[in-house]
Amino acid sequence: MGLQIPVLNEKGDVKVSEAVFGQVFNETLVHQLVTRYLAGARAGTKAQKTRSDVSGGGTKPWRQKGTGRARSGTTRSPLWRTGGVTFAARPRNYDQKLNKKMFRVGIRSILSELLRQDRLVIGSETMVTTPKTKALSAQLDAIDSKRTLIVVQSVDKNLALASRNIPYVQVVEAANLNPVLLVAADKVIVTPSALQQLEERLA
Repeated sequence: MGLQIPVLNEKGDVKVSEAVFGQVFNETLVHQLVTRYLAGARAGTKAQKTRSDVSGGGTKPWRQKGTGRARSGTTRSPLWRTGGVTFAARPRNYDQKLNKKMFRVGIRSILSELLRQDRLVIGSETMVTTPKTKALSAQLDAIDSKRTLIVVQSVDKNLALASRNIPYVQVVEAANLNPVLLVAADKVIVTPSALQQLEERLA
C-alpha cells in the first residue's frame, strides 16, 4: 500500500512509493547533508602573502649591532608595514565526503517529512501555457505559501518567465534538486514526470 500526495487545485491524490516517501526522518543525516552542500558551495579562493611571497627584503636593513635599533634581518617580516602576513590565508577546498547512499537516504528523509507535514503537493505537468505571471500566481494562491519550490523534469520557457517575478518562488529540475532548496521551502510542488524521476533516482 503506497502513500498518497494531494493534487494541486484538484480533488484526489496520487499514489507514491512508500520506500521513497515513507522514510523515517533522520535529523542528524539531514543536517550533515545540508552542511555538506553549503560547504561545497564555498569558493575557498581567499589568499594572502606570507613573508616568503612578498617581493624584496634580500638584504639586511642595518647591521646587527651598534645602531641602537632592534636587530632585523629582513624588511619582509610580518612586523614591518610592507611585510608578509603571519598566518596567511591559503586557497582551500571545503568539500565534505558523503557517499551516494547517504545522500539518497537524506533526500528521502526530507521528502517524507514534507509529505507528513502536508508541505508536498502534485502539480499539473504543464504548470502554465503562457509566460504570464498572473497565470502561475492563480495556481499558487491555493497553497498559501511564502516560499514555494516547483520541481519539474525540465524547465520550459513559459514557466521560467512566469515565475521569475514572483517573490520566493523557485523552479528547479528534478536532476538538480538539492537538500537546501527542499529544507528552505514552505511548500514543494512536484510535477508527475518529476515525481517519477525522483522515485526512480531515490529507490
